[in-house]
Amino acid sequence: MYVNSGYLFNSRVPFKENKRALRILSAGTYQLFDWPKLPTWRPKGRADWQIIYISAGEGHFMLDGQEVVVPAGNMVLYQPRQEQHYWFLGEDKAQYWFVHFTGRQVKSILKHYEIPLDGHILRTGLSYEYEELFRRMRDELLECAFCYEESLTYLFRELLIAMNRRMHAEIPKVVGFVQDEVDRAKDYFREHYNEVVSIEQYAASRNMSTSWFSKSFTAAVGMPPMKYIMEQRIRNAQVLLETTDSTVAEIAGIVGYDNPLYFSRVFRKAKGLSPAKYRRVYRESLVRSVE
Repeated sequence: MYVNSGYLFNSRVPFKENKRALRILSAGTYQLFDWPKLPTWRPKGRADWQIIYISAGEGHFMLDGQEVVVPAGNMVLYQPRQEQHYWFLGEDKAQYWFVHFTGRQVKSILKHYEIPLDGHILRTGLSYEYEELFRRMRDELLECAFCYEESLTYLFRELLIAMNRRMHAEIPKVVGFVQDEVDRAKDYFREHYNEVVSIEQYAASRNMSTSWFSKSFTAAVGMPPMKYIMEQRIRNAQVLLETTDSTVAEIAGIVGYDNPLYFSRVFRKAKGLSPAKYRRVYRESLVRSVE
């Protein structure tokens, strides 16, 4: 079994916060490999709130007197003093993340982010973004750097936003780990859009064939990977044309095009105007708006 968790003030004792709006008490992860069973039973619950995110395998929860098997891609919400009876099995290769939190405004915060309070199971889907946010909360609790409690509340709110978006999104065209890989690729392309990006090399780095990755990406996003990268380049070129006096050639280089003429052709095809004319029309519109 693998466990890696962080606790506020290094204390495992839960408490109810009555002064602060929100306070994060603990966060971390458990992974079962050769451990046969990891049970938890708190007949009277805890003083705080808890969210459990199942990222692999499945969990077994006693909810309203019945055993419910909750697969990966779901979260379970426990409110204060609710009975907690659940277990994970090593044979399922289960992994889960958790966060405990408290505060006088927790209920209104959850309602603000449209997190349902009338049940336990939250169908949030799988996302590596969730794991990253749980990991960062855990690390804040372990390192206790400057303003770490403030950072914890921001990270928790970011988690709630991610949950809301996933729960209210349209039914995805791809599911499970495929959507996760697509999201990871989109993040990578947004960060490296102005570099020479090889779809073949990227796919290989993720242990995927180029054709499978391209097909999955297109199905999920509605366009091939290279077109997605091109759109990031054009979008950032627009910003530079609108906000700087850099030449078209300079902007071409900044957004990833070595050939300014090719950049101009791509930009014109995408926006219907050459880069120079786009800048001129944009600035003329600004003048008219203040007259």
